[in-house]
Amino acid sequence: MEIDCIGLFVNNMETMVEFYRDVIGLKTNWNGEPNADFEAGKCRLIMFGRNDFENMVSKQFNYPKGLNGTAEIAFTLKTFDEVDTEYKRLINLGVENVFPPTTMPWGQRTCYVADPEGNLLEIGSFGA
Repeated sequence: MEIDCIGLFVNNMETMVEFYRDVIGLKTNWNGEPNADFEAGKCRLIMFGRNDFENMVSKQFNYPKGLNGTAEIAFTLKTFDEVDTEYKRLINLGVENVFPPTTMPWGQRTCYVADPEGNLLEIGSFGA
């Protein structure tokens, strides 16, 4: 099997689409429908409104609130310098800091920020 996409169930589609499109820089053709589809390399990122999803499947779910460590979305860059530059760019745009760029013992330079709904985003590189 091959992963086709990663999905987020979101409270506020407009805010989340704007964040991933305008701040992170993923491409989408979203025009207000209940789901959004983003180009993210070999895998797509999709979003679906929580209320719309629950109505579609006729079930209610419990969702994490605030910063949550349920999962992460990991972005990779070519160099350590690119990790530092991207981290600074995001922090300057007001994105929530979780963990500043750090070179890990296994050879990766990584950092974490959070999207507007508290999902963790890792930005890292294995290339010096």
